[in-house]
Amino acid sequence: MSHKFKIRQMVRMTQAGFSDTRTNAGTVYEVVRLMPADQTGEVSYRIKSGMIERAVREGEIRSA
Repeated sequence: MSHKFKIRQMVRMTQAGFSDTRTNAGTVYEVVRLMPADQTGEVSYRIKSGMIERAVREGEIRSA
């Protein structure tokens, strides 16, 4: 499976009920690293906003 998003592309989280209080669906993140697919075949990314950096699956983000 190929990556839908590119490095330096701006994205947002899609999960409406995300429980991490440091982030919300309105926060814009920059894709900083493309990661390989997991056991299900879904690729992942490292995204960053300010000092917050996290790993997310492709289905958890959308274009900003």
